[in-house]
Amino acid sequence: MKIKEVLLLSAVCLFAYDTMAIAKEKSNNKQVGAKKAAPAASKRQRNKTKSLDEEIAVTAHRNEAGGGMMVRHSVPKTVSSVASDFIAMQSPTSTIESLIQTLPGVVSASEGPLTTSFSTLHIRGMAQAEIGVTLEGMPAANPFTYSTYTPSLVDSENIGQINVLQGSVDINSPTYNATGAEISTSIRRPSEKQRIYASASGGSYGTNKDFIRYDTGEIGHSGVHAFVSGSYSRSDMWRGVGDIRRWHVDAALTKNWSRGNESEVIFGFTQAAQAEWLYPSLANWKTYGINYGLNNQYYAGDTHYVGLNGKNTGAVYGALKNHFSFGHGLSLDAEAYSVEFHGPYYYGESVPVKNGYVGAEKYKYLDDYQNLPGYNPASSKLTAVEVSDWYTLSSGLTLVGHWKHKFNTLNFSYWYSYAQEAASQKFYPVNGAGNWNSSTPLTANGGILINEDNENAVQQLNSFAVDDKMSFLHDRLTIDGGIRMAMVNRQYTQDLTNVSASKSIHNVFVPSPQVLISYRFNPNHQIYVNGTTGYHLPAGLSSQLASYSYSTGKATSLPMSDYKPEYMITEEVGYRYSGLLMANLAGFHYNVTNHQISAESYEPGSTSTISQLINAGGLEAYGIQTEIATHPWHHVSFYASGQYMHTKNGNNIAYEGDYMATKGKQEVGAPKFSGSLGLTYNDGTWFGNFTLQYTGSQYSTLMNDQSIPSYFTANVAVGRTLPKIGRIAPKIRLNLVNMGDEHYLSSMYGYTTNATTQRGVVSGKAFSGSQPTYVIGSPFVVMGTLSADF
Repeated sequence: MKIKEVLLLSAVCLFAYDTMAIAKEKSNNKQVGAKKAAPAASKRQRNKTKSLDEEIAVTAHRNEAGGGMMVRHSVPKTVSSVASDFIAMQSPTSTIESLIQTLPGVVSASEGPLTTSFSTLHIRGMAQAEIGVTLEGMPAANPFTYSTYTPSLVDSENIGQINVLQGSVDINSPTYNATGAEISTSIRRPSEKQRIYASASGGSYGTNKDFIRYDTGEIGHSGVHAFVSGSYSRSDMWRGVGDIRRWHVDAALTKNWSRGNESEVIFGFTQAAQAEWLYPSLANWKTYGINYGLNNQYYAGDTHYVGLNGKNTGAVYGALKNHFSFGHGLSLDAEAYSVEFHGPYYYGESVPVKNGYVGAEKYKYLDDYQNLPGYNPASSKLTAVEVSDWYTLSSGLTLVGHWKHKFNTLNFSYWYSYAQEAASQKFYPVNGAGNWNSSTPLTANGGILINEDNENAVQQLNSFAVDDKMSFLHDRLTIDGGIRMAMVNRQYTQDLTNVSASKSIHNVFVPSPQVLISYRFNPNHQIYVNGTTGYHLPAGLSSQLASYSYSTGKATSLPMSDYKPEYMITEEVGYRYSGLLMANLAGFHYNVTNHQISAESYEPGSTSTISQLINAGGLEAYGIQTEIATHPWHHVSFYASGQYMHTKNGNNIAYEGDYMATKGKQEVGAPKFSGSLGLTYNDGTWFGNFTLQYTGSQYSTLMNDQSIPSYFTANVAVGRTLPKIGRIAPKIRLNLVNMGDEHYLSSMYGYTTNATTQRGVVSGKAFSGSQPTYVIGSPFVVMGTLSADF
């Protein structure tokens, strides 16, 4: 593409320019150059600035390594992080998942240069729905399905740090789906001084992003600081047809009341629209490869036409955070929040003209079927678009009190959450040109809307936690014990015609204890041991009520017969070193009961999917992970991470009146080996980063009869700080994503029990296979960015 050639040529020219500039600068006095680059200052001011710079440099040296790819931690749990130095070098359209893909145990791959879809992610074999995600202390996932719309949460330019707890959950975290992993993201706080930052990016597949952030600095002498930012992004669908558009706003305001007392208001807004990604089966992948996608031209019966498939999504969130210090070791953190996600989604459908169903009630013909757009007497099906309208709202309050007295720190926490969801469907006939009118939904039996899913859900949660940490031997030895207790009431209703089981109520009580022990030989060496627990409430409507096909009137998914939360017990032992370099080595083992897997498949003749929650019984895993990073040496930093993990399913799962022989099989989406390498250079003028990731083969069925192969991907970022123009400090950056242009399946979109015919354990009955679907990884992408501070 021409954009690639232009950007690569620009990078070559820039390198040549810089080489000549360096040669010229060697003959000049560097001191004079430095004075010209900055306004004159008094000796006292210069000394003050120098001291501040030295303090920042020392802090960064101590707490970060590998160019921001590793951050120092002391908590007695395995935790990995990426910091703002690393994030700032990556593509401006990066998501939270793509930014953490180099961390040990994380399996994540971007779907393209830009996406607004929910994520596909695994950490230590746990799927995305089993991973807690928080943003600034707010739960950031759909409160019922646990889908995470991270592109809707925050612009990457505003991310301060991302932390990944690979095998545990913070005892005070506001999550109830996090079995054994958690991702927490923080934003960059408002600047101390007034500042404007703007950037413009462009690249492959018509991708562009415009971003601007304004920091107010201190407003008067009020102790108030604020920032607001806005962005617009656009890209073509790199496979198939269609495009992606995203509008986003971030804002924050902080107020320091007095020493140790502060408040903060955080706000975010997103509106996005994109065509639908299609997820291939293995057969589709072998036939079409990366060309598998939506069609640009409509023909009769084409449910894959771009005009019938897409996502219009949005998000609004807000939080009020407070920290109060009362003296005598007493303090309180309080946060109130609200998060809303909404659709609709669009899908192409084939609806029966006669002998179909509304709910579970049969109809002879669609109402006024002979006059419907697109009706053909020779066809028993009518092409339609399904508009699935939905929203979720989650609001809550978290209170965490602390009391530190001598060698003891006692924490109490309370979390209240109220969540609601509503979803409904309408079907609209499509004419011969592929167009449809939203004023004429399909009905039958005298005006009853065609609908497969007309649901409402309400949930209330009360969670209490107490945690006591004791320090001995001058804080070298710490022993921490605590327990979290959650009480949840969840109600689902399904309003469909002739459906008897239309309401389901469940109450759940889950205790989650933990013990953490840490010992420091000296400030550079730490060993830790922990035993933690986590839980995951059953996800989605399919856990409690059935959905019904408009073609057969039969249930396409059935509720769980044994409604129990998934529960995980994890043990870890680890060693950390923080000195000439940073390193972490950890061994882990976990057991899961009532392990829940969501089997996802396409509805016949449609691009919409059917979800069936499976209780796969027990799961056991053990493994070892490591992470190592160096501090800058001649401006170069190195990073490496890796994980070996073995998983084993503990039960044969119940299947159609028999059992499937899944005992001893490996967990889906859990590669035995994964790892990454990173190399960073930053001399204050030139900067760059190279990462290489390896992901081992992954099974996609519970019977381990289908899998995807291992793959390597590599990303490169290179940039330069340009000479100042007055007060303007510009930078230029080039990002190459998947620079080897590897064509690969990155992970699973929908699992199944078996892909080939299998026999039941008891009766020997033959069970036909169902094909899993897969996520296609991002192609080779070039992104160029010009940014400036004002």
